[in-house]
Formats: sequence, structure tokens, C-alpha cells
Amino acid sequence: MSHTNLDAVRRPLDQANGLPNAHYVDPAVFDEERTAVLALGWSGLAVDADVPEIGDAVPLTFLGMPLLIVRDRAARVRVFQNICRHRGMILVDTPRKIEGAIRCPYHSWCYSTEGRLVSTPHVGGPGRNTHAGIDRALLGLIEVRSHLWMGVVWINLSGNAAPFEVHNADLMARWAEFDKPLHHGGADSRFQLTVNCNWKLAVENYCESYHLPWVHPGLNSYSRLEDHYHIEAPDLYSGQGTLVYRQMTGEDGQTFPDFDGLSAKWDTAAEYVTAYPNVLLGVHRDHVFAIILVPESTEKTVENVHIYYAQSDTDPALRARNTAQWKLVFEEDIFVVEGMQRGRHAPNFDGGRFSPAMDGPTHLFHAWVAGRVQAHRDGANAGPMAAE
Repeated sequence: MSHTNLDAVRRPLDQANGLPNAHYVDPAVFDEERTAVLALGWSGLAVDADVPEIGDAVPLTFLGMPLLIVRDRAARVRVFQNICRHRGMILVDTPRKIEGAIRCPYHSWCYSTEGRLVSTPHVGGPGRNTHAGIDRALLGLIEVRSHLWMGVVWINLSGNAAPFEVHNADLMARWAEFDKPLHHGGADSRFQLTVNCNWKLAVENYCESYHLPWVHPGLNSYSRLEDHYHIEAPDLYSGQGTLVYRQMTGEDGQTFPDFDGLSAKWDTAAEYVTAYPNVLLGVHRDHVFAIILVPESTEKTVENVHIYYAQSDTDPALRARNTAQWKLVFEEDIFVVEGMQRGRHAPNFDGGRFSPAMDGPTHLFHAWVAGRVQAHRDGANAGPMAAE
């Protein structure tokens, strides 16, 4: 693979170009980013509401890796590689509740929901369920490092990133007022969109408010471009905020209950950021949402959208209206990100230029991706000495 030149991407905002086309259309660069951008840090995988009860297990595929999210007997959410340690057989192929143990369908090796290997029938021969050469203590499920925050199950596939609460300390402090129980709205508060674009374009579009007047006329009718501000934390997150958030009201004037203890700024403010690399978050006085981007290929991304509330007993009709409103907003963006994806096949496009006034949050994301990819290349080029 011929490496893309990323120097222009990391220039100051008023001089920078966007990422080269190859970062959107070249499978080799997509594979490179899987490691450099998505596996080395903390990526979003799922939400805790996917496994609401003890014993719930859901198989997922992320970056081609078979994973299993489980709520164990202590009600902790865990993530494992979804394979038996015997012959690598997939353990769970459809969502289900684990009543006893996680049993491999091939040779019936069994694992607890905490990942311990608890049974190896006939491993020493007929009727012999143990063998001196099989140490169960060393053959538990391979656990993937995970952390739960804002309802999202975050994973570090490489296993060597800084602890989540250290890496994301700035964002956690910024939104400390929302660090309290969040209640998923249920089946009517989740939806999925499949878009024909590279996952990074979904991030870039979400980070900025510049497109609001033309792409989201409904929102722009009360939350105008001039009512927004940039949110910029280099190498961590970026996005936008609004000063004029308007609560949804029902036919009888009812609203969703507010989160307890919020400061006065949240009476009218709301914020929307991308926690790098792939989680889009929004916070409001009465609900929050999380969008987890699942990169399927260079030109296909699945967006899993989840909406949370301050209380568990929110009004069903109002909840359905809120979901429908957000779905409309996110669907309005599809033609934009798919149009940009098609544009990345234009051979003379140089990544584009940024508005020095309006594109700061997007440029920060580009610069972060370029920095991660370049650091990965530098480490690979250094050979064995890079690890010393």
C-alpha cells in the first residue's frame, strides 16, 4: 500500500486540507485505520440496554471480530471474544438469555457468564471430564477490556489504552451533571440507519452546525446558525452546542422530566459531540442520545441510535414523537454523507479546504485521525525497536 501524505491535514485550520480520498475509498487504508484509529483507543460497541437483565447475551461483530456482550450474575456488563477456547467455534449466534452456562455447540465446553471455563465433558476420554493437560483456569473466555459510560459500552481492543476515565476525563468532567442513572426508552427509542458512506463522514457531518440552515430547516426554524457554538478538545472530542434548546411538549403541554440537579445553563442549552472515534453523543435537560457508528466497509456504515431519559416511566406517545423527530433529523443527513462519499471518487479532489470560522470541530477530527495513522506508521516503520 502506498501511504497517503498527511502533512497537509495536520496544518492549522486556515491552511489545512481534509483527509485524502484514499481514507474513504481504499480498502487498504480502511484496514490501516481499523488498527490505528479504532482498535488502539476506546471505541463504542453497544449500549447497556442491549443486555438489560442478568444472563442476557448478544453476539456482535465489530471490525470483523466476533464479540459477545453479556450481563453476568453480578449484573456487570462484560465483553468477550465470542469463541470457544477449544477449537474457536462461535459460542452464541443469536441473542438469548444464559440460564446456566455458555455452552459451545461443538463439543459442549461450558463457560460462566464471568468467562470462567467450568466444564469440559469427555476431554480426557469417554467419561473423563478433566485432563492434566487442560488447565481450565487458563482457558477462560478471552475478555475484551470494556467500560460503561453514558449508557454506552466502550471497548479497547488493543488492551493498552489509558483507562477510560483517564483518557476521557475532560469530557466526563464537562458532562458530570449527566453522570447519573439513564433510562433507555425501550423498543421505541432505538433505531438503526444504514448509510452508504465511510464512517468518518458521519462523524464530520455531526461535528458541525454549518450545514444546519440548508439540511435541517425544521431545526433551523428555532435553533439558528448564530445560536450555536463550537466545542473543541483536540485529540479527544469535538462538536457543537446550541443556546436555544426547546423541550418537546405533548398535546396537553406535558414534557419529559428533567435530570435532577442540572445547572441553569441547561434550561436552554444542549450539546452534541463526537467522542473519538465513533460515538456521537447529545445531552439535553430531559434526554440524552448515543449514536454508535459501526464501520462495515470503506463505503458502508451502520448507525445504531439510542435515546435515554431521566426516569423510566416517560410518556409513551411523547417518547415516540421524540424518536420520530430525531430519526427525521438524522435521515436528513443521509444524502449529504452519501453525496460526499461519491465525491471522494473524484481523482483531483485534494481533501477540500475548511472554513476557518465554521469548520474547527471537523478539522480537529481530521487532524486526530491523521495523527493516529501517522503515529501507527512511524511505529511500524521503526520495527522491533518501536516497542522498547
